[in-house]
Order: sequence, then C-alpha cells, then structure tokens
Amino acid sequence: MTRKLLEIAADIVQAQSSVFEMSPDDLELALAKTFITLQKMQKAEEDGTMLALSRASEAGVSEEGSERSDPKDSIQEDKIVCLECGAEMRQLTAKHLGSHELTPREYKKKWGFPLKQPLSAKALTKARSKAAKKRGLPESLVRYQEERKQRKDETAPADQTAGAAEKAAPRRPRKKKGE
Repeated sequence: MTRKLLEIAADIVQAQSSVFEMSPDDLELALAKTFITLQKMQKAEEDGTMLALSRASEAGVSEEGSERSDPKDSIQEDKIVCLECGAEMRQLTAKHLGSHELTPREYKKKWGFPLKQPLSAKALTKARSKAAKKRGLPESLVRYQEERKQRKDETAPADQTAGAAEKAAPRRPRKKKGE
C-alpha cells in the first residue's frame, strides 16, 4: 500500500516538531513546503528529470518563518540552541560540538560569535560569574596581573639592552627565488 504525499509530509513535519519548538504558523508553513517539495520530487521521478530545489521557486509559500534569525538569538535566558542541529540545552559542550565535527572555536567563527562569548544560557553564565565573584577570583586575578607587571618591569632593562643590540645590527635583504 502506497502512502499519500500528505501523510508523508505530515510524518516529516511531526518528526521536526518533536525536535524543534514550532508555532502553529510554523507547522503550517513547514507542512506546505514539505508537501510542495515532495510533489516536485514525485514529478521529477515520474519524468526522469533532475530535481532543482530552490527556495524562490516555491510558489505560494511565504518565507517568513523559515529564515534563520540572528545566531545571537540562539543564546537565551534559560537555554542555548545549537545552530547545527537545533538541540536545546543549558550549555553547548565541546563533546556535543565534536559530534558535529567542530571545536567551540570553529563553531563561534562559523556562526559569527565573539571568541570570548560563552556557549551557555545567560542565566548559567550569570550564576557562574556571581559564584566566581563570591569566591574572590576577580581580586586574585588583579593580584596576579600586578605581580606580572612587576616582573615585566624588573626584566625590562635587560631586555631593552638586548633589543637595542639587535636593532643596531644591519639586516641583509632577503634573496628572492631564482637569484
């Protein structure tokens, strides 16, 4: 017994809605797009032609809900949405991103996040910050920076004399290939 395209489209959209939170309008739009795509696939199969899928050629279907919003919107108060698979969690771990063959750094670059942006829900980031301040980490960091600056100042005169000697020595121009 062959299944109707509408049944197949409904099953696909039902599977999507179990993974992604979708409004009734999103469900309707997804169902219409899926049905149209299945129709095109069936026609191409019957005609024996190649299927050219393009968003612009989907007549009568609006693009409003389907476009991805700003990636920064994926970081919400109580969750972060993985832009690769749509999974919602409190924090995107390196292990999860590894399942997409990405490191956190690659993920941030791919989606345009600053490299210092934590990949966790805003509430979790705030709680960690508050706990760190309670433990006194900012003060210890300030002490470390002051100690580092003092060490740098103590070693600076020796480094400057060595640097001056290097600058005084003339450099030979590099040879180009073929010379």
